[in-house]
Amino acid sequence: MRKKKPTASTPTLRPDPRYRSLLVSKFINCLMIRGKKSVAQRIFYQAMDTLEERAKNIPPQKLFETAVNNVKPLVEVRSRRVGGATYQVPREVPTKRRQSLAIRWIIEAAQKKKGRPMYLRLADEFMAAYKKEGDAMTTRENIHRMAEANKAFAHFSW
Repeated sequence: MRKKKPTASTPTLRPDPRYRSLLVSKFINCLMIRGKKSVAQRIFYQAMDTLEERAKNIPPQKLFETAVNNVKPLVEVRSRRVGGATYQVPREVPTKRRQSLAIRWIIEAAQKKKGRPMYLRLADEFMAAYKKEGDAMTTRENIHRMAEANKAFAHFSW
């Protein structure tokens, strides 16, 4: 079986050309489909331009970073088999995974909405996440609620 080619991880990731941000570069890479980076960049930068028009008093990069930080989960549940039963054990999410989950949830929430160009859906999701609303924040809240409900099984997380 052939080994999978490594993706652009932290050491090899270069900042994006417009904002010089590693987070933006990571987001564009996650947004990219079938290796079409120029299409992903165009979608992202159009979304940022739309945000700039809508929120005049907030810089779009600051709004984007705040939106991603708002969506980052603190805890998640992992399945753990003990004896014959499987428990959902709440665990703290590592920092790198928090960021990956937040980016993934924002992109999935934007892709789920149909009927408008992707850059507008993405801009809407950024604004909603900035205001702590929207589908990505709902996903985060559901994960937190599930972890809270299964707090009794936390002692299985060894």
